[in-house]
Formats: sequence, structure tokens, C-alpha cells
Amino acid sequence: MKLKRIGVISLALNTAIYAALLGLLFGLMFALFSTMGAGMMGEAEGAGMLAGMGLMSIILFPLIYGVAGFIGGLIGALLFNLAFKVTGGLDLDFQ
Repeated sequence: MKLKRIGVISLALNTAIYAALLGLLFGLMFALFSTMGAGMMGEAEGAGMLAGMGLMSIILFPLIYGVAGFIGGLIGALLFNLAFKVTGGLDLDFQ
């Protein structure tokens, strides 16, 4: 079988979901470490802001990663389709 075209929106959406999940993971790690850092700072100036940034990362990271993943998937699918026109497609062997 030969793959001759990739669904641009399909690949972009799948890449966006994958990237958003990675963003959630990174956001959770960032939130954990920034909250721990704020706890070690105690009452020092900026400790509350550091903890707040960590909690915001749980929302912002998946959004930013998801949008970037969608755009990257969109561009990637368009480039794949362009390359497939030149090469005739991608050989696939299913059993």
C-alpha cells in the first residue's frame, strides 16, 4: 500500500492533543517545583508570585503547547503532502 496524502486538519488536531498533554505534564512539574521553591522561600518577597506562576502553568502550558502543536502539525502535514507529490508517496506494509 502507498500513502499518498495525509489529512492536514486530522494530523494537526492529533498533534495538538499530544502536545497539550505534554504541556499539562510539564505544567504540573513546573507547578510542583515552583510551589516547593516558594515554600522554601517562606515569607520572602516574591514567594507568593512564584507559587501563583506555578499554578497558572497548569493552564497556560497546555494551551501554548496545544496551539504550537496544532500549527506544527498543520505545517508538517502540508510538507508531507508536498513531499509525497514529488516522491509518489510512502510505501506501507500492513500484515
